[in-house]
Amino acid sequence: MSVATTAERVAEGREQILAELRKIIVGQDEVVEEVLIALFTGGHCLITGVPGLAKTLLIKTLADILDLHFKRIQFTPDLMPSDITGTEILEEDGGHRHLHFVKGPIFAQIILADEINRTPPKTQAALLEAMQENHVTAAGRTYPLDRPFFVLATQNPIELEGTYPLPEAQLDRFMFNIVIDYLSQEDEVRVVTQTTGTDQPSPARVLNGEDILRFQDLVKQVAIAADVAQYVVRLVDASRPGRTGTPDFVGKWVKWGAGLRASQALVRGAKARALMHGRYNVSIKDIQALAKPILRHRIMTNFYAESDRITPDIVVERLLAAVPTPASGM
Repeated sequence: MSVATTAERVAEGREQILAELRKIIVGQDEVVEEVLIALFTGGHCLITGVPGLAKTLLIKTLADILDLHFKRIQFTPDLMPSDITGTEILEEDGGHRHLHFVKGPIFAQIILADEINRTPPKTQAALLEAMQENHVTAAGRTYPLDRPFFVLATQNPIELEGTYPLPEAQLDRFMFNIVIDYLSQEDEVRVVTQTTGTDQPSPARVLNGEDILRFQDLVKQVAIAADVAQYVVRLVDASRPGRTGTPDFVGKWVKWGAGLRASQALVRGAKARALMHGRYNVSIKDIQALAKPILRHRIMTNFYAESDRITPDIVVERLLAAVPTPASGM
């Protein structure tokens, strides 16, 4: 298969998914694109947004379009790790007793981890371990998870009482931190008109799990120029206080910068974005387009930033302006 054909196939798959999603989801094209990039690279997403912005509907619709097994886990303070991974029960068969493992909801292909910050760290860790290892271990036995395996965890940024914020090390496991904002007035008019009428559109199934796995393999084959890869490393390195050449504003506002996973995620995401737009080469624009969702949860600002009302997004914007770009990468 030629390079052009490969890029064309992935771009066509993207367009098919977007066309079906737009039957149900109005606006939020940037959010949808970031979710698809994570899916095509085998990453996971943390989605932050106030209630009522169609986070659950987006994820459920995506699972329907791709014909993938979907499960929604509502995280609550009393949720136990075994409620997610599964548990062993004692069964009797012909007078003989034996333990039988009953799989939990983690054994699906698309997982919606709703309000992950409402459950204690031990239960959060059970989900994050499965994300990292792609299997569940119970009573000394390992049970592999189906592929593709895609987790989208949501957080409600408003209600913070009684929550357990994810530690920085666990936040780093998510490829993207996607922020869903309010729709424009025009898009909101379309939503209220569409959802309160008798005509309810139904998305068609356009791809399947094997197609997604094939796309993930194709993304890995995309080459990245040396100067573009160096730009990625310089951008991430500039977010770390105390490093040579770090901008002054980083030393003032940043407590902890992004780690190696950020550089890897930027390269993987940029490869997927390039293919999704019909290209077989990574450009600087691909890197810059994904900088915020990949870096915002990996840059920890300090109390000086808070007093100056500086958010991680503002730090990323300043980094993009401060780090020089190679002329050949555009």
